[in-house]
Amino acid sequence: MTKPHGVSEQTGTTMATETVASESSLLQVRIAITTFFALGGFVFAGWAVRIPAIKEQTAASASGLGLALLAMSGAAVVTMLGTGKLCERFGSRRVTIATSLLLSISVLLPALADSTVKLGVVLLVFGCAYGGIDVAINSVAVDLIAAIRRPIMASLHAANSIGSLAGAGLGALVAPYLLPSWHLLLLVPIGLAVTVVAGRMLLAHPLSRPTNSRDIAESSVKPVPRLRAGASTSVILFGLIGLCAAYAQGGMDNWAPLHIVEDLDGGAGVAAAGYAVVQLTIAAGRLSGTVLVERVGQTRVMVFGGLVACLGTLLAAWAPSLGLVFIGLAATGLGLSNIFPAAIAGAGALGGPHGVAIASTLGYGGIMLAPPSIGFVADAFGLPSGLTIIAALAAVAMVVAYTVRHETQRLATA
Repeated sequence: MTKPHGVSEQTGTTMATETVASESSLLQVRIAITTFFALGGFVFAGWAVRIPAIKEQTAASASGLGLALLAMSGAAVVTMLGTGKLCERFGSRRVTIATSLLLSISVLLPALADSTVKLGVVLLVFGCAYGGIDVAINSVAVDLIAAIRRPIMASLHAANSIGSLAGAGLGALVAPYLLPSWHLLLLVPIGLAVTVVAGRMLLAHPLSRPTNSRDIAESSVKPVPRLRAGASTSVILFGLIGLCAAYAQGGMDNWAPLHIVEDLDGGAGVAAAGYAVVQLTIAAGRLSGTVLVERVGQTRVMVFGGLVACLGTLLAAWAPSLGLVFIGLAATGLGLSNIFPAAIAGAGALGGPHGVAIASTLGYGGIMLAPPSIGFVADAFGLPSGLTIIAALAAVAMVVAYTVRHETQRLATA
């Protein structure tokens, strides 16, 4: 009797040790994933805050810059479509590391362009890297969520906004003193070093998906819903909300710094600070998004978020002073912060992965549409008029969110 008892105690100790090790591994993976999300935002912000200087460097018109940005967005979307297969073949973790390395190097390329055409060409490379890491790191995040059985995607995406804030803050500090080439060159070793450290951490702790029906059933909080009859229209409407939100955020990222420089005579540091305000408020909104939805409901989050974003964008576009513009930018960021996540959640609750795919495709379509459409309007009527399109789409998101309120309420009580 003594020997079996001793074996039992030893087995229990071993199991406890394995559990601790497992929890430690999951924590390491979460840290690595969060780091990659933050790095993506950090590097992209470094490019975004130097758009005004690079526009001047390449002598690009507003419409020309819009087309170059469209090339970047188009490359990102095309790359997203193919990255899934790369992840299946080589593994999401390896693709994450590879695309992060490419992103860290290619961020320097726009600063080396001396014409609009060359800018569009190098932005193709940068867009491919950004689109690739977006899909790859989200795939790793899905594996982590399945492993820990907690819905932490919102906090991971908040890390992207925090990284953007850090990148914009660095830009605000160095933009008055450094040319874009030196500023973006500074990002290269930072990005490479972070990729190496986080990549080693990610590879050291592989995650496994459930492989049989019992594991799948135990790892799922809710079964994946089927797209019921009549629900496809609501999925598309949720996707339209996502399109409006993505268009608005993409438009603010690309054009708000330029508006500050060209229309309000703000310097490069002030323009970077404007970008940082938007990213800070988006990050703050997303960090509190789960609690907000639980307290006031998904419909109110989208409706009032659209209203606040609409009014904030109008203030940012037409206010005559920088102080009011910054208030408008802050309101826009807060309003937009949770609209896109809520729209994706609604589409996913109705249609599962198929619903998410529809809403995500429409959302990225909004990102593609923003740069050229705002650029053409800015050339014809001025940048404030171009930014007004963002306000209009925020209003559309608000109206559509109210239209699907009954579907949203049904999902909340299901």
